[in-house]
Amino acid sequence: MDSGGETLLSVENLRKSFGSNEVLHGVSFSLRKGEVMAVIGPSGGGKSTLLRCVVNLEAVSGGTIRVGGDALVENGVYAPPGVQRRICLRIGLVFQQFNLFPHFSVLRNLTEAQRVVLHRSREQAASHAMDLLEKMGLAAKADSYPCELSGGQQQRVAIARALALDPEVLFFDEPTSALDPELTGEVLKVIRDLADEKMTMVVVTHEMAFARDVSDRVLFLDGGVVAEEGASRDVIDSPRNERTRAFLRRFGS
Repeated sequence: MDSGGETLLSVENLRKSFGSNEVLHGVSFSLRKGEVMAVIGPSGGGKSTLLRCVVNLEAVSGGTIRVGGDALVENGVYAPPGVQRRICLRIGLVFQQFNLFPHFSVLRNLTEAQRVVLHRSREQAASHAMDLLEKMGLAAKADSYPCELSGGQQQRVAIARALALDPEVLFFDEPTSALDPELTGEVLKVIRDLADEKMTMVVVTHEMAFARDVSDRVLFLDGGVVAEEGASRDVIDSPRNERTRAFLRRFGS
């Protein structure tokens, strides 16, 4: 399916090296507003590195990243720090391991960045946080601490925390990989609901049924290059590339 929206994210010829080891070899893709892209591929293929470069946690070795037409980095040259900060506020990231502040309550995990980064009042931040916790089915856990929550609940809090800063595009780095299978479904349901609300998302995932049924497009990354890209059902059900077919056979797809 095609969201038909404006291009919100554009990545062109992205390269990343760690010393003499080049792990991304000219990766390019774009994402329209309201679209969901699943990034799949073998371990070590560059998926997490790609996400970390796009959200500015890793410096690229070359290439261009634009968010809403504004260049975070162009031909390997980064925008000034103030421009980078403004662009990065449009991006959210949900980590594999939740990365919640263990000494903060659930509510404070959601309000702290709102107050420090967006300069919202205590009341504004708390109201927005409670709306998000209600959406996640966790309003009753507002005063709990992360250690008192299940892994699935912690990941839902992490998603709410990312949403609290009102990002235009939300990235997920294997959001269910640290969860027991019975907790995976509750997190995937949240992402499905966000997709239904036309939240623009990039999801690195090993959940092939999710990639096929929820995302609009799939990007198969192998050896630091885009080996295949296309409509989700086309790539998952009828892959053209032999490497994609071999990878998907391991999942029984």
